[in-house]
Amino acid sequence: MSLSLVRSRALLGLLAAPVTVEVHLANGLPSFTLVGLADVEVKEARERVRSALQNAGLEFPHNRRITVNLAPADLPKDSGRFDLPIALGILAASGQIDADRLAGHEFAGELSLSGELRPVRGALAMALTVHGQDAATRLVLPMDSAREAALVPSIEVYGARHLLDVVQRFLPPDGAAAQEALARGGTDGWSRMPEPAAAEAPAGPDLLDVKGHAAARRVLEIAAAGGHSLLMVGPPGAGKSMLAQRFVGLLPPLSVDEALETAAIASLAGRFDLGRFLQRPLAAPHHSASAVALVGGGSPPRPGEISLAHHGVLFLDELPEFPRSALEALREPLETGHITIARAARRAEFPARFQLVAAMNPCPCGFRGSSQKACRCTPDQVARYQGRLSGPLLDRIDLHIEVPAVAPDELLAAPAGEPSAAVRTRVVAARERALARQGCANQALQGADIDSHAALDAAALAFLRNAAARLGWSARATHRGLKVARTIADLAGAEAIAVAHVAEAMQYRRVLNEGGKA
Repeated sequence: MSLSLVRSRALLGLLAAPVTVEVHLANGLPSFTLVGLADVEVKEARERVRSALQNAGLEFPHNRRITVNLAPADLPKDSGRFDLPIALGILAASGQIDADRLAGHEFAGELSLSGELRPVRGALAMALTVHGQDAATRLVLPMDSAREAALVPSIEVYGARHLLDVVQRFLPPDGAAAQEALARGGTDGWSRMPEPAAAEAPAGPDLLDVKGHAAARRVLEIAAAGGHSLLMVGPPGAGKSMLAQRFVGLLPPLSVDEALETAAIASLAGRFDLGRFLQRPLAAPHHSASAVALVGGGSPPRPGEISLAHHGVLFLDELPEFPRSALEALREPLETGHITIARAARRAEFPARFQLVAAMNPCPCGFRGSSQKACRCTPDQVARYQGRLSGPLLDRIDLHIEVPAVAPDELLAAPAGEPSAAVRTRVVAARERALARQGCANQALQGADIDSHAALDAAALAFLRNAAARLGWSARATHRGLKVARTIADLAGAEAIAVAHVAEAMQYRRVLNEGGKA
């Protein structure tokens, strides 16, 4: 047989589009041609596959004209994931393995020159796509990639360490050359991957370590219960970063579907860690990060920090120090929960439903409003510094809180704070009330759902109208304050939003530099 077909997949955002690797052997001048909109990494497969077949003791058809087509031709392909299917296609076209038995399988894996299989990015995304489209398909992947893919239930995933492990499963009865290679290689064959038992998420930093800061702890609890974004403003050393690092420990546990989606994004970026499978992600990029690093980009498009923080927390320390373009790029994802990256040749969409926790100093020197040290900044310097954050971005942050410095004598005498486990119990109860009522966290309420599930009694409505008018709130800020009030009511176990809940929510919509304070 001179023509063979092998199935594989190419990554397109979080989707894994089907690709058919077509291999044709013909008479003529010896050559190895690879077509089908292949990137440089894919074209280099010619040398890897040639060396892998020879070093594994298999026959490479040197005297034939080899044409490999990656169909469909208009779908860009990248990475070394097509090495294994190309090698199998050549072996099938040359009669060394049974081409008919390749049906029902999909293959992906990079080959070393010795024939060892190396892991590929996006194995989990590939498994999720197969699960949604054709769960009867068997996936054959390098061992490390197979461990990722096995997290997806109800599909068959096989892991292999060497090309010969795969070849031995498709040998024809008369495949003498391949049989000899297997005898020399001593391969153990591939193995079906069992669904791994999910380990418990490791315990992170505990809120017990935080002394004082009762107001900041309260705001963290509200943010965790309702899924709200948060901005902390305070002098250096006040504890902003310490509070942010403990915020993840207050969030409800991930569901299996959420964990799979989060892990699939991490797999695309090559950051998947099985030991942290059920732990909510915490992304904390440095303030020198570019807009592309935050929201994603490149060619082919890769997920950015906001997608890697999907169902978790994006912590931006020293917020005004980030490039203006990077911060402005966060505005749409904060509203929609996803990011669409459009390039000339490709377009990809990644989920980005993260909780933003940001921290900043009130002024360039950091001590404006501090009782511990005098500020030496002029009003113009303060205005320019705070002006690095645009009004539309601040409008999208639900909770603004000042984190003052704690005096050393107060810090040393203060008792230990409430542990994260106790706070998380209240957060989970409040989140469950919201889910039972409306099917989503309070922060995700939109349009008519706000009127339906965050209705106010007459006194609270009048209070909100008067306060919003006096404070000059936009419609977005008013709705966000209303959703925060709904979360405060849920934490209190109240069915209706009362004046006290609205009043507390309004305290957390502060304006920077208002009244000369940060």
